[in-house]
Amino acid sequence: MLVIHPKDITTSFLNCLYKGTGSTVVDQTASKREIEHLLHHCPPQERIMLLGHGSDNGLFSRTDDMKPEFDRIIVGHSHAYYLRHHGTNIVGIWCHADKFAHKEGLHGLFSGMIISDKREAEEYGIITLQHHIEEANEVMFAKLRKLLDEGVPLHEIPERMKALNDKPSCLTNFNYENFYYL
Repeated sequence: MLVIHPKDITTSFLNCLYKGTGSTVVDQTASKREIEHLLHHCPPQERIMLLGHGSDNGLFSRTDDMKPEFDRIIVGHSHAYYLRHHGTNIVGIWCHADKFAHKEGLHGLFSGMIISDKREAEEYGIITLQHHIEEANEVMFAKLRKLLDEGVPLHEIPERMKALNDKPSCLTNFNYENFYYL
């Protein structure tokens, strides 16, 4: 599996999706050209995971993890050509990855908005504490990892995730309902 996951303390919990799988993991140190090369040479049957923060324009990264702002798009429009040729074996987890996928004609499992910090929760009218967000996301992504390990087809995962929300709250309802198969 090819994983592109820029280092970021607020999305470090996503490493549970690939930890121990022997995957090729690419972080923010890779150049745009290096990523294009990896995507171009990734066999179609091999899953590609894109993880972190982003927008409908792509997956973000930052040079310095200690700074709050992102300074580039690490996977964006220029990479969509290679991703489209990869088929439906793509997993994209970042805020509004589904909008990026729609815009670029990509297929696979993508997240919509996923609340990962208190500021985002407040923006969506969800009152919670940061440690509750962190705990809920660790549990949710451990469940997603289990589904992936069990070989559940990507198209079944959005409904399965909704069913796995065994401790419903405003936060978990919001997050568990933001997985889409496109």
